[in-house]
Amino acid sequence: MTMIKHSRRDFIKSAGGITLGAFGGLSFTLSGKSKSEFPVVSIVRIKKNHIDYAVEKAIDLLGGLNTITKNKDHIMLKPNLLAESPKFTTKPTVIRALVRLMKNAGKEVWIGEGSAAGSGFNFKGNKQYRTRKEDILNSMQEYVFEVLGYKELSKAENIPLINLHTGKFVDIRVPYGLAFNHITMHQSLVDIDMLCSVPMMKTHNLATVTLGMKNLIGLYPGKVYCSVRSCLHEDAAAAGSPGVAFEILDMVNINKLGLTVIDGSMAMEGDGPTEGKLVKMNVIIAGTNSLATDMVAASVMGFEPLEVPTFASAFQLGMIPASLKEIEIRGESIENVQRKFIRPNVYNWKDISPYWGNEEI
Repeated sequence: MTMIKHSRRDFIKSAGGITLGAFGGLSFTLSGKSKSEFPVVSIVRIKKNHIDYAVEKAIDLLGGLNTITKNKDHIMLKPNLLAESPKFTTKPTVIRALVRLMKNAGKEVWIGEGSAAGSGFNFKGNKQYRTRKEDILNSMQEYVFEVLGYKELSKAENIPLINLHTGKFVDIRVPYGLAFNHITMHQSLVDIDMLCSVPMMKTHNLATVTLGMKNLIGLYPGKVYCSVRSCLHEDAAAAGSPGVAFEILDMVNINKLGLTVIDGSMAMEGDGPTEGKLVKMNVIIAGTNSLATDMVAASVMGFEPLEVPTFASAFQLGMIPASLKEIEIRGESIENVQRKFIRPNVYNWKDISPYWGNEEI
């Protein structure tokens, strides 16, 4: 993979107030916006465990699904299915609610994922391995879908599950890429009209928080970048990526990310994404601007925007919004649902790489 470097001035100048990227994942501006143009993020409490109602209300507060998906008929939902444990993955109930809303609106819906690991596949005993082997990646993804209830969901709702690790790939140019000038990804991501990121609200040892944008790391196919994607992080770290910010923003840039719905029914604090403590937050947070949605969710978790390397890198590039003051929040206020999460122990890639899939199988 070839790395490419550009100055921040060149990057921002090239944006000039338009959407940048092959498919428009990142939004930039060189001038201020009026309040009526601020991105909207909704916060809804989950009451009496009615997750489906909270998801529907969060979408309605954004203007409704018909508005969000206007002229978009083929939609992929991307949950965060890191591995096979329900402790640290997106709940099928949230995905099911979105599937039904979209099907009722006449949309064709897919669920796509490229999980990082699976016990007995590239995670054996207490050791993680990197792999590019198609047979391992196929078996691992099928196993994760099965254990977490997504195969049952797929059958019940008659929607396909897409393994983003293997299959037909396409090479996409990354305009002014931070770590890469080209990224290989699954053909289905080109074929859809809109991508919807549906992460679980969590902390993360490399990214500080893992929300809607970080969830797109699961779009890097293991067949090319190896799973647990240590190959990917090595290359991005060599390009100077703070945390895992560059590989996140490059992937967001080239995708059709049009909606983020954050599963905050149960969240994780401390040493996420797998070893933290579960916290019952009972919130759904949604928005069509991925940066704004993640900023609001991180604030609900008690993080300042500049604590998160991905946000800090986005601000330096001129992405909008540049602050929480430039976001219109509907539903609950941040203060009404906020909890100060226990911070993760944050490492750089060089510190953690010997233990994160350093050997290949």
